[in-house]
Amino acid sequence: MSLENKTKINRLLQNWPSGAVYLSSWLADQGYSSQLLNRYKKSQWITSIGSGALVKNGDQVLLEGAIWAIQKQGNGTVHMGGKTALGLLGKSHYLEFSPQNCVLFGGEKEKIPAWFQQYKWPMKLHYYSTAFLPPELGMTDHEVNGFSIKISSAARAMMECLYLAPEKQELKECYELMEGLNNLRPNLVQELLTTCSSIKVKRLFLYMATKAGHPWLPFIDQEKISLGTGKRQLAQNGVYVPEFMITIPKDLFNDEL
Repeated sequence: MSLENKTKINRLLQNWPSGAVYLSSWLADQGYSSQLLNRYKKSQWITSIGSGALVKNGDQVLLEGAIWAIQKQGNGTVHMGGKTALGLLGKSHYLEFSPQNCVLFGGEKEKIPAWFQQYKWPMKLHYYSTAFLPPELGMTDHEVNGFSIKISSAARAMMECLYLAPEKQELKECYELMEGLNNLRPNLVQELLTTCSSIKVKRLFLYMATKAGHPWLPFIDQEKISLGTGKRQLAQNGVYVPEFMITIPKDLFNDEL
C-alpha cells in the first residue's frame, strides 16, 4: 500500500466515532473510491453491514450511529421522537421507559435505508413517516460517543406522542408525560402549534396543557392557532370537552382538573 493510502486509512479510522456508520456514497465524495474501500474491507479495517453502509471492523454498531449517518451524510430527517426522545431527555423518568422499543419519525414519504431496516437491532423499531410538523422545527442535539444527532425536543416529542394517540399510545399515558413538561419554551410551543397540521394534536396538546396548569400556557396566543371545525371522537363512550371539541376517555377527564 502506498504512503498516501496508508495516510488516508489512518485518518479515516482515527476520525471514525465509535459505534458510527459511514455511507460509502458519502465516503466517495470525500475521496474514498469504491476500489479503495474494497481494499480496506479485504484488509479487515472496515466491514459492511448492508448495501452502502460501513463500520469499523469489530465495532459495536449503535442505533444513534446509524441515525447519525442518515442525518449527517444522507441529509435525511429520520430521528428519535415521541416517548423515546422524552426518555432520552429525562422527561419520562416516572414512567416505564422500555429500551426494547424505539420510536422514530421521518419526513413524509421518507424511507429508512434498506441496510438500516435489515440490520438486527437489539430493540424493536417503530417508524412513522409524516409531515404534520416541519422537519427541522423543535429539534435538539443529543451527544453520543463524540458525535451528535438530532432528536425531538420535549415539546415536539409530546406532539409526536399525541400524533400516535389513541391507537398506538394511550391518552392517559400522554397526559402523564405532559404533566412533567412544566418548563417548555413558550416561543417554540407557539411555533410548533401554529405550524402543526394535525387538528387532533393541537386540540389534545392544549387540553392537556390546560389540565396540567402549566405556567408557560398563558404565554401561548391561542387565537393564532387554528383548531379547525367539527368534533373529534377519541374514545368510545367518553366525555365531550366542548372547549376543544374532543371526546376523551372518562378516566382522563375524571382526573382532578
